[in-house]
Amino acid sequence: MRQIPERSAVPTALTWDLTTIYADDAAFTQALAKIKQQAQTVAKLKGQLATSGADLYRVTMAVMDLNRQLERAYVYASLKNDQDTGNATYQDFADQASGLVATVATATAWYEPEVLALSAEQLQALIDAEPRLADYQHVFDVLGQQRPHTLSIPEERLLAGASDIFDASEKTFGVLDNADLQFPVVQDENGNDVRLSQGLYGILLESTTPKVREQAFKALYSVYQQFRHTFASTLASEVKTHNFEAQVRHYGSAREAAMSQNNVPAVVYDTLVKTVDQHLDLLHQYVALRKKLLGVSELHMYDLYTPLTGEPSLSYTYDQAKEEALKALAVLGPDYVANVQQMFDQRSIDVVENKGKRSGAYSGGMYDTKPYILLNWQDSLESLYTLVHEMGHSMHSHYTRTNQPYQYGDYSIFVAEIASTTNENLLTDYLLKTQTDPQVRAYVLNQYLDGFKGTIYRQTQFAEFEDYIHRQAAAGKSLTADFMSDFYGKLNARYYGDAVISDPQIADEWTRIPHFYYNYYVYQYATGFAAATTLSQRILSGDDAKRTAYLNYLKAGSSALPLDVMRQAGVDMTQPDYLETAFQTFADRLKEFSQLAQNLK
Repeated sequence: MRQIPERSAVPTALTWDLTTIYADDAAFTQALAKIKQQAQTVAKLKGQLATSGADLYRVTMAVMDLNRQLERAYVYASLKNDQDTGNATYQDFADQASGLVATVATATAWYEPEVLALSAEQLQALIDAEPRLADYQHVFDVLGQQRPHTLSIPEERLLAGASDIFDASEKTFGVLDNADLQFPVVQDENGNDVRLSQGLYGILLESTTPKVREQAFKALYSVYQQFRHTFASTLASEVKTHNFEAQVRHYGSAREAAMSQNNVPAVVYDTLVKTVDQHLDLLHQYVALRKKLLGVSELHMYDLYTPLTGEPSLSYTYDQAKEEALKALAVLGPDYVANVQQMFDQRSIDVVENKGKRSGAYSGGMYDTKPYILLNWQDSLESLYTLVHEMGHSMHSHYTRTNQPYQYGDYSIFVAEIASTTNENLLTDYLLKTQTDPQVRAYVLNQYLDGFKGTIYRQTQFAEFEDYIHRQAAAGKSLTADFMSDFYGKLNARYYGDAVISDPQIADEWTRIPHFYYNYYVYQYATGFAAATTLSQRILSGDDAKRTAYLNYLKAGSSALPLDVMRQAGVDMTQPDYLETAFQTFADRLKEFSQLAQNLK
């Protein structure tokens, strides 16, 4: 039986080196004390920024430096805690860092309202009077876009004080969904009685035994359906909150308010939904193929996740995976590969699982640190994909931070997943070019198709539902459980087509989706996946100019608006072209997978 090692037993070479952030824990503790003192100093700068350009620069630099020091301390504490969540010392570090976030937020809460209290002309006059502020012009331009939607200081204070009230519906959903719901006992593939849970549900839906999938599906929804009216109340309240905040801030809709946070116009959303709707026939073809390959007389919604191919005979040690990653990413050029190699060589990756280590994987760090990657390595193809995905994030961070000043050294959430998913696409292409085993090729193709289905189609379906209920609520419609289930059931049937049975339970799927409380977040999964597919095709064309355009996107950070950054990379996300390219890739790979899979049967 494989034993999970204690943190102390993990070879040093497989752990990340955090001494480049702080030399030791004592230095971190000293930094915390300095940040607390610095926060007190910054708080006293309130009311000083508008007297001259020099004062605006001085105050702005003080606020930015405070946040910069806070970010460094927060990253160190988070990484230390994540490497062993059972370590009491690092639990305390994380708690102290989290508390310090609130302290700094309070100390600087006055800054943006004071800037926005200036008219556009007054602010520009201050900037023009101080040459050092020229490098911050875009910062102030972006901030200035919030001026029409910023209320008076007393009104802003009132809204801020009500934030806990506004968050109540999401928190109530979270408590119900994560803690209070009790799921029944079901049987696994071996006939063992197991208590159903959210995590186990996903595993059982991938079972090759139809009865196991059906039982898990019906058991899960039997619980959610008991509370569907409660979930309707929490979701309706959340939607009303979004609509209220949009109204009081003078936005035309909740969608406009949410998208404005990333400076993304509504046309991006509308183009996504319209183009996806025009290509539902491809999803219908894939669903029909799934029915055929599974050999079932009826395909149900609970049959959409079970694998269509067996696990491939591919496994990689971590060292082998590093070699494969470098080969797959070589198409991005020697500089990119050299930076990936540096990540491998400089202990920027915490590789193996140990007791107490945070699960999953992520890329972390901040402007003044290296990018860091947390993994929980398994010798599998999935782990190779995870490594390449997180390396995409880390290279995005590296290129941004080494090519932009601090004020532009981060990037919008709207573009954050594009670099990582582009890397996944490059790995898929590499595997399809180097693997000749039909079983392996079918597995890789099916993984891509399922990812496309789950991201572009499913997330756009969510986006349609989300926008519909917001618009209906704004028009005065009561969002009852029956009303939402009626629309969701019909929407789901339209997306998946006639080859799948519209199980009545699926009409209540909205009850269990936490993303509907995220205020127009889900569409970005779909736009990001599609953009990554298109960008990978541009890179693989062999055109050096297209590769350079992609690397320039990685370097841009927040120095321009997200859509402008993407246009420079070669993708205009206000137009359907990038989506059309993605759907053509899906169609081509669906055709090849269909031929391979049927020959394997």
